[in-house]
Amino acid sequence: MRQVLVDTNFILTCIKQKIDFFEWFKLNGFSIIIPFEVVNELKMLSGRSKGSLSLQAKFAIKLLKQNKFQEIDLEGGDCADKVIVNYARKHSDLIIATLDKEMKDQMKNKFVTIRQGKILEII
Repeated sequence: MRQVLVDTNFILTCIKQKIDFFEWFKLNGFSIIIPFEVVNELKMLSGRSKGSLSLQAKFAIKLLKQNKFQEIDLEGGDCADKVIVNYARKHSDLIIATLDKEMKDQMKNKFVTIRQGKILEII
C-alpha cells in the first residue's frame, strides 16, 4: 500500500475548501501518516489563534479523531516543516501532501496538491 505523509497546511486548506482528503486517500489506496509534530501544531493553532484559523484547527483535530491514520514522531524538533523535509529526504518513495512551495523545493518526492480548488492530484 502506498503511503502519504500529510502536513498542517494541507489539512487546514482541505478543511477550508471542504475537501474530504481522508476519503480520497482511502479510495486511492493510500495509508495516511500524520506526524506527531503536525498534530501538535494543530492543537497549538486551535488554542492560541482566534477566528477562522482557530476554528479550522479545532475542526481538524476533531476530524483526525474520527479517522484512521498512523501517527509518527519524526523526532527532529518542534518545527513540523523541517522534520517532514528531513524524513522525506530519507524516504523518497513516500508521497507528501503539502501545498508549501518551500518544502517542495527541498524534496524530490511526489506530492499531493489541490487543483481548481477541489481536485486532489499527485504530481
